[in-house]
Amino acid sequence: MLQTLAIRNLVIIERLDLVFGAHLGVLTGETGAGKSILLDALGLACGGRADRGVVRPDSDRAQVTAVFALPESHPARTIANDAGLEDIDDTLVLRRSVQADGRSRAFVNDQPVTTTLLRSLGLALLEVHGQHDQQALADRAVQRDLLDAYGEHQPLLDAVRQAHEAVRAAADERDRLRDEVATTAREEAYLRHRLLELEALAPQPGEDEALTAKRATLLSRGKLRDGLEEALGCVRGGAIDHVIRAERALERLTGQAEGLLDDALAALDRARLELEAGEEALDGTLGAIGGDDDVGAVEARLFALKDATRKHRTTPDGLIDLLEETRRLLGGLEDATAALAAAERRTEEAQATLRRAVAALRHARQGAASRLEAAVAKELPPLKLERVRFAVEVTALDEAEWSAAGGERVGFLVATNPGRAPGPLGRIASGGELSRIMLAIKVVLARLGSVPTLVFDEIDAGIGGAVADAVGERLQRLGRERQVLVVTHAPQVAARARHHLRVQKAGGGDIVRVEVEALDGDARKEEIARMLAGAEITAAARAAAQSLLAADVGS
Repeated sequence: MLQTLAIRNLVIIERLDLVFGAHLGVLTGETGAGKSILLDALGLACGGRADRGVVRPDSDRAQVTAVFALPESHPARTIANDAGLEDIDDTLVLRRSVQADGRSRAFVNDQPVTTTLLRSLGLALLEVHGQHDQQALADRAVQRDLLDAYGEHQPLLDAVRQAHEAVRAAADERDRLRDEVATTAREEAYLRHRLLELEALAPQPGEDEALTAKRATLLSRGKLRDGLEEALGCVRGGAIDHVIRAERALERLTGQAEGLLDDALAALDRARLELEAGEEALDGTLGAIGGDDDVGAVEARLFALKDATRKHRTTPDGLIDLLEETRRLLGGLEDATAALAAAERRTEEAQATLRRAVAALRHARQGAASRLEAAVAKELPPLKLERVRFAVEVTALDEAEWSAAGGERVGFLVATNPGRAPGPLGRIASGGELSRIMLAIKVVLARLGSVPTLVFDEIDAGIGGAVADAVGERLQRLGRERQVLVVTHAPQVAARARHHLRVQKAGGGDIVRVEVEALDGDARKEEIARMLAGAEITAAARAAAQSLLAADVGS
């Protein structure tokens, strides 16, 4: 409940301290007296928009402080605790200061907070309804929210929202996998051809460098091979044969030489043996060097590697990475196909869960619609809307149109004349009818929700007489459930109040200030008489005011 409102240097208010009570309270005063400034101040304290224009001229800052009594189990306590605020007891003090340059600061129980947090607390503590809310009532989203509040559908709404989010997440993953599978599938034939080609090539790390070095070595040994072959030919085809023929010629003369040829024969034998050893060494070296076929094989392997690198625009070692990537992509196609099948199953399961959640919410909304129609219908005759027929339409949407808010469209319909088919509330009802219908709905919803303070800004505009009295009676009834503050020009409403504040301007010239006075007794009767009669208060007006006050006491 709002207990006090302290205003400093706001627009034309230099200093003002207001005290509010429980039940129904009214603020009255002539048009332009400053009632709207008080509501603006309250909105500012609760996180509303701030700018430099709210600061009183010749002041460096404006400040507004609103003090609320905080019930033990109120959601605002949870909001404050979750934000890390300390020392939250039975009172919550919301304070907002605005500098002359437009910068603002927010405080809760003298602890600095963000404007967002201040606004969250304000929304939990205060609900303001102005004449513009008549148009908001024509919004289908607002109508749906009102129906859900009446039916207490929050658990069902949470289930639909969670199921809708699960469907969206599952469908996003399914669509991603579909794109991946489709992209890979389009390249599958090429990938399989590339895999066969690279596996046949079987590139090895550093192979091109090793082959290049081997080729250079083999080419440098070509001359050596030629020389070895020439030397071997000389030894094998000339020198050894000549030595053997020489030995044979001398052996035929040994009988006649009487030992003179022994040394020569021994030398020739040694020469033959050395030549044979040289022949063997040359032959072994030539075999170790290898033939021309080795160079051809190396060059063929090098050319195959180079062709592959040019084709795939990579390096020889990059061919190894490409081979592994090709295997991975083809394996990933199989994995992605399996993952896609699993994602499709998850999506179907999530959709089935969403369908069940939507069906449960739809059933609840249809039941709540019938109950709300009946409850509002009871409130309309006293508001002089006995000819108005109020209906709540719940229309199923195609599944493609479902959202986190459910699978149906909710519409408030009215028929203002008998025999006419109901039409959309915003198009059929007049402004005055809209305000009264909204009041009827608020009365029906009074016991729901947790906002302890309701503020109505001239909700009774444009009505009078018995209708204004019926509005006052309903506001008074709302005041038994919540704290209700009403800015009004209707004496019938003012007479129903438990607390009455009169707002007026004082001073003159360049100095104008707003004053607020708590009225009681004769002062209150005089104010209601002024509201009845206007500028000149007559005895008849005072008598009528007394009658209104007496009637309220009687009720």
